Amino acid sequence: MQRRTLLLAALSAAIPAARRAVAQSKIFRIGILSGRSALSSANPDPYFEAFLRGMRDLGYVEGKNLVTQWRYAEGRYERFPELAADLLKADVALIVSHTTPGTQALQRLTRSVPIVITSASDPVASGLVQSLARPGANVTGMSISTEDLSPKQLELVRTILPGASRVGVFLNPRISSHPVVLKNIELAARTRGLRVLPVQAQTIEEIQRGFEQLVRERVEAVLFLSDSFYTWQRKQIAAMALKHRMPSIYISNEGVKAGILMSYGSDVADSYRRAATYVDRILKGAKPGDLPIEQPTKFHLALNRKTAKALGVHFPRELELRADELVD
Repeated sequence: MQRRTLLLAALSAAIPAARRAVAQSKIFRIGILSGRSALSSANPDPYFEAFLRGMRDLGYVEGKNLVTQWRYAEGRYERFPELAADLLKADVALIVSHTTPGTQALQRLTRSVPIVITSASDPVASGLVQSLARPGANVTGMSISTEDLSPKQLELVRTILPGASRVGVFLNPRISSHPVVLKNIELAARTRGLRVLPVQAQTIEEIQRGFEQLVRERVEAVLFLSDSFYTWQRKQIAAMALKHRMPSIYISNEGVKAGILMSYGSDVADSYRRAATYVDRILKGAKPGDLPIEQPTKFHLALNRKTAKALGVHFPRELELRADELVD
């Protein structure tokens, strides 16, 4: 009897271990829909690298228990419906998406395959979810809401250009949340005695014409709303801003590294890293509609001193001391 009891105890202990071994040996296939260009050693994407590091920290290793299917729009939003359909045919367990238009294209095709967003600017205003606390659909993940950043960005304009009276704002008509963000900027600008001149641009030619228009309107600085297309074109935009001697503010530090004057926004790399936790929970059985959308808690201020010198702009010492990143 004692021998039988010991045998049963040994078998009971072995079953959970066997289950863990099966779980660890299971291969998970996930899709990644990016509005950016393909990753390479010569062209790494710091944000998706942060996401993959987050996955590794949770035990998911590419080629061992993880397979990723990538689709890149390379700044061409019109490609999202085709790429989204192609990913869904690849039989993935879930899809990671980092743009609002890409996520909208996915959601038009499926309400069952889970979608994890890494940096949606306003998922509620975009119609992706019912609420941040209870998404209620097949979308969850990280928001990088820009609404509350408007006062801070305008404060930065005042800091470097105390006498400024006109501020331009570039927004992409393809991004459904941009009109909401623009209203917040206009409200914040009104209380600071600033006039806002919006420019809708979704091509590099429209951005060029927008700069020319803002120069004619004697605009003293310009804000760029969060948009993958603007990020993809950051080097060209930085060159245009310098050519037209227009101090420009981005939402992410990628623009500053490319030559934009300054940026203030959520720590996007941290958002991508934290998005991995959503992937992990869904792969373990959680429903995306039950997982609250997480908002950013870390913010990043970056300054480009080389561009400031070229534009004749002075960064006060206290501003440089507050900066998380200085580019020379």
